Amino acid sequence: MELLRKWLGHPEDIYNLLRFKMGGYRAVMPRMDTDSLGCGLRTCYRYLNQTSRSFAAVIQALDGELRHAVCIFYLVLRALDTVEDDMSIPLDVKVPMLHEFHSHLYQPDWKYTESKEKDRQVLEDFPTISMEFRNLSKVYQDVISDICHKMGVGMAEFLEKKVDSQYEWDKYCHYVAGLVGIGLSRLFSASELEDSIVGQDTDLANSMGLFLQKTNIIRDYLEDQLEGREFWPREVWSRYAKKLSDLAKPENIDVAVQCLNELITNALHHVPDVLTYLSRLRNQSVFNFCAIPQVMAIATLAACYNNQQVFRGVVKIRKGQAVTLMMDATNIQAVKAIMYQYVEEIYQKIPSTDPSSNKTQQVIASIRAMSLPGGPMASRHHYSPIYVSCAMLLAALSWQYLSTLSKATEEYVQAGEN
Repeated sequence: MELLRKWLGHPEDIYNLLRFKMGGYRAVMPRMDTDSLGCGLRTCYRYLNQTSRSFAAVIQALDGELRHAVCIFYLVLRALDTVEDDMSIPLDVKVPMLHEFHSHLYQPDWKYTESKEKDRQVLEDFPTISMEFRNLSKVYQDVISDICHKMGVGMAEFLEKKVDSQYEWDKYCHYVAGLVGIGLSRLFSASELEDSIVGQDTDLANSMGLFLQKTNIIRDYLEDQLEGREFWPREVWSRYAKKLSDLAKPENIDVAVQCLNELITNALHHVPDVLTYLSRLRNQSVFNFCAIPQVMAIATLAACYNNQQVFRGVVKIRKGQAVTLMMDATNIQAVKAIMYQYVEEIYQKIPSTDPSSNKTQQVIASIRAMSLPGGPMASRHHYSPIYVSCAMLLAALSWQYLSTLSKATEEYVQAGEN
């Protein structure tokens, strides 16, 4: 009954969960027909669904041949990332593998069968992925190979060093996420579904990736600590503690939250670029693909801001909240309204004594200037009383059924993949 009580505290969540389940999800994630695909492509989409249920749905909702290009792009980078993550591979073997990985796209028989990682099937059956890569148009092949090469070099660079300065934080996030944003943008333009400027403006595309990656790094502090990983920049956390792990100690919770707020403020500086980027998109499937992760990220940062729970457990947005974001983020005005709502939520929580308070207020002012609310803002919060009443009644009768709703939706909130 605890789940039901949580829903009754947010009746709009119940309404949107029902709306989502009763067909709303098809507006942003239409079903893809796989029957007409060849054996290799069907295998690739199976791997896509196995390795990323969170991104698989929106990738498969993309239009035309772009869908296949992005699917293969994802699997190639998933294979590369699996090599980086595999601690059983010695560094003297791993570094050359990362540097040379892009060349394996043109080697029909190359595969790696010694990985111990959970996603090792993308390495063990890399010949199927590389075959479908070579079946893509050359414009797509060139983008994927180039990004794979640059990302491999960047991953190798950070294998043996930690993220110290904020510059290095941006550099690391560029290698693992900014390059993904750049590569996707080039694929969008290559497909001619988007204008050439989308693929040419690498600064905006990089910001799209950095905003998502920084959000994941901020939110995942405790998980990374438990697994022996450190991605928060030393330049920031060293002003608050002697060791990054010290921020999780109860006696340090006040300074830990101040450090958290400073990093969230840093991440918020990418929001104006995100809005500019999204305003250029013209294809609906591309817009949905790009906008949904971004609004999830701003909602996650709002939940994390000034929140001690980041250092004690998992902070995630509600399922109903995630569903609302997925269904609403289908045009630039709605996205601006969403961004406005969540930066206002952050603004209301800024402590007057926080060392970063002035910087936080300044960046929120710049976001406000770009996302002043219009019609969509009001519509997101006001539902007809009869709809809410019916939704609450249905929830009371079927809350147990709804509690199992949509694994994909929950994983959108938790996903650390960009």
